[in-house]
Formats: sequence, structure tokens, C-alpha cells
Amino acid sequence: MGSESDLPVMQAAVDTLAEFQVPSECTIVSAHRTPLRMVQYAQRAADRGIQVIIAGAGGAAHLPGMVAALTVLPVIGVPVRGSSLDGLDSLLSIVQMPRGVPVATVAINNAQNAGLLAVRILALTDRRLSDQLVAYADARRTTVEEQAAEMETR
Repeated sequence: MGSESDLPVMQAAVDTLAEFQVPSECTIVSAHRTPLRMVQYAQRAADRGIQVIIAGAGGAAHLPGMVAALTVLPVIGVPVRGSSLDGLDSLLSIVQMPRGVPVATVAINNAQNAGLLAVRILALTDRRLSDQLVAYADARRTTVEEQAAEMETR
């Protein structure tokens, strides 16, 4: 994440990965305040066994795009709602990447979906995760069906 103030949003990604028993790390890497740290982090991530990077940032939100430019790993950008433009500035900054530098982007402040997307990417080569995703979807469907049945009996 770009700064410690992003943690309340990004914690949902950490929690989602933990729910699926996916090891993760959480740190601060600022594209603007610690650019050399960002370069080192992105360039060394694959060597450290990282397979997907979730990068959350607010404001100018350059972190996801810069990280994507420095690695071939999939990068998922989380636009963090800031004090101006209700997060639209972050969303547009992350989603409007030039050709050849892809960043998957989730909704503003939706780090949970970033975690789920990371799990789906990892599940392509991990049967345990794939099975867990099926069970997760089944549980969500059952919950909605139960809620619908309850509402229809009122």
C-alpha cells in the first residue's frame, strides 16, 4: 500500500487471503516517497516467491501502475478513497494504464475483491484453492437463497 492510512481498506485483502490460507505480506511502498524501495520490491517479488501483487493507493495512485511496469507478475490495483474526488482520482489513475502495462483494477475501496481475484489467479494452478472457491461461491448462493425464501414468506 502507498501509506499507512490505506491499511483500514487494504486489511480486507489480507483477511480474504487468510480466509483461503494464502500466505501474504503487507507493507508500505510509496511510489512517491520511497521510489527506490518500490523498484526493489517490484523487481525482487518473483524471486521471493510472490505470485500476485495487490497494490492499493489513493490520490495520484501511481503505485499499482509503477509496480506493474517493473514486474511481469499480475498486479491488482485497489483505488483507495481519499479526501478529494471521493476516490475517482485514484480509480482513473489505476485503470487508465498505457498498453503493455496491465493492472487489474477493482472498485474503490474494494480490497476484498482484490483478495478474491488474487485467489482466483492462484487457483488456476492450485486445486485446493479452486475447490475452496467453489465452496465459497456455494455458501454465498445458499445464503442469498435462504434470505430470499425468508423475505418471500413475510
